Amino acid sequence: MKKTLIATVLAAASALAFAQDYPTKPVQMVAPFPPGGVADIVGRPLAAAMEKSLKQPVLVVNRPGAGGAVGMASVAKAPADGYTILIALSSISIFPVSDRINGKTPAYELKDFEPIALVTADPTVLVVSADSPWKTLKDFVETAKAHPGKVNYSSSGVYGTLHVAMEIFANAAGIQMFHVPYQGGGPALTALLGGQVHALASGPGPAAAQIRGGKVRALAAWSTERLKLLPDIPTFKELGYDAEFYIWSGVFVPAGTPAPVVSRLRTAVREAALSPEFKAAMDKAASPVTYLDAPEFRKYWERDAKRLEAALHKIGKVGDK
Repeated sequence: MKKTLIATVLAAASALAFAQDYPTKPVQMVAPFPPGGVADIVGRPLAAAMEKSLKQPVLVVNRPGAGGAVGMASVAKAPADGYTILIALSSISIFPVSDRINGKTPAYELKDFEPIALVTADPTVLVVSADSPWKTLKDFVETAKAHPGKVNYSSSGVYGTLHVAMEIFANAAGIQMFHVPYQGGGPALTALLGGQVHALASGPGPAAAQIRGGKVRALAAWSTERLKLLPDIPTFKELGYDAEFYIWSGVFVPAGTPAPVVSRLRTAVREAALSPEFKAAMDKAASPVTYLDAPEFRKYWERDAKRLEAALHKIGKVGDK
């Protein structure tokens, strides 16, 4: 009994000492998409702000592939020591479900991650090229209904956030479009600007500059209320379509990360997310900070994951329509 008690005390003391020393080397923040998308736009200024609290470099590493699943799985399998963290989007909840729908073994499970904080939460916006014939959502839907499968759209990857958002809309509108997946939101937007595709579901931040510059036209938003950033753009719900979707960004660590290290990271992310420097960067990106600490974020994540799971089962296997 005494030996067990001593071992427990020593283990607790060792964990405390580890937390007090943490971090003693650079921390790697994995962004599971290419540069230019929401994770990158949020992750880089957040990492820069976290360095002030952690007193160590926080290095953003883009690890794209499979709509973000490759990078997320790499963090799920990383050592749970606080030196590998993840800046993920809402698509983290998608891939375990979509893999099962398609008869695959998931690359990771949601239980493989410990949430640290929610940082932003933006509804997606349907954008088309400014020189397209579609002035309204009604125009767009009429064309898609008249020519099933002929209207195409880009996305951040199969079953990624932008793909799921568009399929939620397509399901609500009773239309069929052709999906052209890319390796991230940045390349997907570039494809729209380059005329390779007709439409895109985008976070308002990445699309805002192009909307202001007159290069793309926004037709509708997946929010419950009109966006302050784009007050003239109607929501799908007010136009009669049951389509709602948010691209949120949050920080995670591998499950099993010591509680003192998790606490240290929660403090670092909170200080960074609420710093004037980070808020200014997000204002510039047209993506307001929506900070939630770990307990509240976990509840938010669980609710969102259930809603996405229901949407994915409606979508079913890609190509089954």
